[in-house]
Amino acid sequence: MHIIFLGPPGSGKGTYSSRLSRIIGIPHISTGDMFREAIKQQTELGTKVSEYLKKGELVPDEVTIDVLTQRLNLPDCKKGFILDGYPRTIPQAQALEKITKINIVIDLKIHEAILIKKLTARRVCNTCGEIYNIADIHDTIDDVKYDMPSMSPKKPGICDRCGNELIQRKDDTLDVIEERLKIYKKQTKPLIKYYTDQGLLKEIYVNSSVETTVPKILTELTALT
Repeated sequence: MHIIFLGPPGSGKGTYSSRLSRIIGIPHISTGDMFREAIKQQTELGTKVSEYLKKGELVPDEVTIDVLTQRLNLPDCKKGFILDGYPRTIPQAQALEKITKINIVIDLKIHEAILIKKLTARRVCNTCGEIYNIADIHDTIDDVKYDMPSMSPKKPGICDRCGNELIQRKDDTLDVIEERLKIYKKQTKPLIKYYTDQGLLKEIYVNSSVETTVPKILTELTALT
């Protein structure tokens, strides 16, 4: 199964992609994670993209498409994959169609004020990439009730999975978050109509715990089989 996760920064694309990857046994592919690893390893690709990520800007399409094509050709993608962070623009979506067929697009819906609370509270393992969130959100906005308990590690600042340090990503600061949301509205939001017109888009409202939301997504995936 070939799956895309859409949604603004902080909507949970990484969290839900990684959870579903373990459940259904196909790789979770995050272009953002690939770029950050390249920066960490100080590769040629890392040098190209580091300034874009620091500013919260999108990496140029030609760079992203080249990296993703190489990744999808690896053996672990033969049974399917979950794309997180790609496509972000209509040209990227059109380029993806030339590489592979998409079965379903999950659009995660969440209010912007909640996004900012979640993003500034996100913590990521510096070693294995496991994602946590220390925000405990209980609020009602536009008649939607948000009941989103924290996803904190058992030991503050330490990853439950591998025991290494948790960090706040540089692109999870308020100034960068606001810029990322502007870019999302301008360039990525049109993808919602693009995939709706193709009959591939399914909306999932993210207003409760991960344990409540994951089954909703699995129901949509099961309907395709």
